[in-house]
Amino acid sequence: MDELGRKTAAEVKGASKIPVIVVLENIRSAYNVGSVFRTADAFLLEGVYLVGYTAFPPHKEIHKTALGAEESVSWKHFKTMAEAIEAIHQLGYTLMAAEQTDRSVALHQWEEPVGPGLALVLGNEVTGVELETLKACEQVLEIPQLGMKHSLNIATAAGVMLWEIVRRKIISNG
Repeated sequence: MDELGRKTAAEVKGASKIPVIVVLENIRSAYNVGSVFRTADAFLLEGVYLVGYTAFPPHKEIHKTALGAEESVSWKHFKTMAEAIEAIHQLGYTLMAAEQTDRSVALHQWEEPVGPGLALVLGNEVTGVELETLKACEQVLEIPQLGMKHSLNIATAAGVMLWEIVRRKIISNG
């Protein structure tokens, strides 16, 4: 680990975080949840909110894909999205969704809002982000897709969207 410059789980927990929270709303696959934990660890994100029937640690399938990132990334479980939204608003964060809607903005055309941080909601693998959640979001982002299929696996979509958000934060902070 030392030769690659990787942080230990304790170092990650104590490190300064990028003020982004990933919100997983009713995700069916615990493997997808684990993959998002790994992405959150890779980008030093503030945390992951797990909502509804989304699996949460300790969980064998999460651990299999997170490879221990569920130990280094802060997370909270909320029974309802309303509870998660309230927690996000208490932080003063901008609530955003990753979804294709009539008001979504292409990821490469998105303008980051001013504020202390962001919370990005990723929805169910089949039904997407719930309508009530979309109504509560200040912004909706979508990944431009050029092929026949116009959907990505949640873990893939999370990686693409979170990298763009983190990339912009790295650039804007010098």
